Amino acid sequence: MGVISRLANLWKGFLSIWISDIEKEHPEIAYENAINSMVTKYARLKSATAAIIRRREEIDERYKTATKELAQTEAELNTAVSTNQDDLAVILIQKKNQLTNDIADMKTEMETAKNDADSAKTSLLSVQTEIRKLKAERDTMLAKMQSAQARLKIQEQLDGLSVDEEVRALDTVRTHIKNTIAEANLGKELADSSLDSRLSKLRSEVGDVQAREELAAMKARKAAQQGQSQKTM
Repeated sequence: MGVISRLANLWKGFLSIWISDIEKEHPEIAYENAINSMVTKYARLKSATAAIIRRREEIDERYKTATKELAQTEAELNTAVSTNQDDLAVILIQKKNQLTNDIADMKTEMETAKNDADSAKTSLLSVQTEIRKLKAERDTMLAKMQSAQARLKIQEQLDGLSVDEEVRALDTVRTHIKNTIAEANLGKELADSSLDSRLSKLRSEVGDVQAREELAAMKARKAAQQGQSQKTM
């Protein structure tokens, strides 16, 4: 039994933490639960107050009835004494004394009932006021919470700590474009470093060297011809 009780308490603890976390994320739920709890308490207190007031009214009605009966009994007693009906007078005296005691008890009950009713009504009005205050607090605090969340989001965006989905999507596109350009450049680099490219470049260089050698030979022949002409003259 002890283990089961401990497990139950543990589960209650986990459940309480879980609910607390949810209420932190959604404070409107916490306020709504608190308000509903107060409304339920108000309804129970209102029912209890109505019962207390009903009891006070019942006692008041009994008191009025007993007071009228006492007045009637005293009148009858005076008549019995005046007419020397001693046997009736004795009975009426006993009734009068009983009514007097009952009325005295009723006065005490009425006072208690009145105090209970006043206290219950005060408590009822207090709970009613607390419900209004709690509703006003809910509206104010939730508005402040929403404003704070909006300001935090803006601040995070300004600080670069939070990026909207559209901006994240744009970053992905930018990365893809850069990768495509890099792949194209890599293809050119690989083509430039291939054997075919190197051989083609080498052929171009060989042709250039041969052309330069042929030019140098032509210049040499021309210079020799000019020298021979000058000797002949």
